[in-house]
Amino acid sequence: MHRLALFDLDGTLADRQSALSDALTCLCRSRSLSPDAEQWLRIELADRATATDFARLRDAFGLEASAADLWQEYVDLMAAAVNCRPEVLEGLARLRAAAWTIGIITNGAGDIQRSKLAGTGLAPLVDGVAASGDLEIRKPDLRLFELAATRCGVSLADGGWMIGDNPAGDIGGGHQAGLRTIWLRGRPWPEGLPAAHHVVDDVMDAIAILLNETWE
Repeated sequence: MHRLALFDLDGTLADRQSALSDALTCLCRSRSLSPDAEQWLRIELADRATATDFARLRDAFGLEASAADLWQEYVDLMAAAVNCRPEVLEGLARLRAAAWTIGIITNGAGDIQRSKLAGTGLAPLVDGVAASGDLEIRKPDLRLFELAATRCGVSLADGGWMIGDNPAGDIGGGHQAGLRTIWLRGRPWPEGLPAAHHVVDDVMDAIAILLNETWE
């Protein structure tokens, strides 16, 4: 059996919210955006961001800069601002040393998610990445889980784990993909959704569960 562990990125391995706040502060200062434009961005980008959002921003506030330039600046700022705790990087390195295959499955545009992986130091620790922007589908769509496994060089049929903070996307999607699941507690749990196999408060607890897993 393959030791496959698929991790969500934002809110699981990396702190998107604090990075988003810092990146938008820098972007608004750099482009001299109005308080109204900054508030618009903070609301619209709260859950995810795409290049299309910056086209809408440009149109809504009559900005001179191109949407492509605004998006690229945002991507660069997010990559610089996003953080993954050193102990999490060390934990993933321990998983790899224990012969685990590590994948990232994330909702978000491929270019920004891969920039975050590079900026946090996660990229060298990961065997494969599937971002929703790659296929224009989002978790819990089974196809995104299949893509993640394929890019890791394994098959979902061989089993594995999904670790994330989103009940429906990560845990519900993981169940549909035939994976065991670990939920990072935080968001409200939807009624009727099957329980995760484990519930933890921190991704380090999830990594510890995987490291203690016995394989036949």
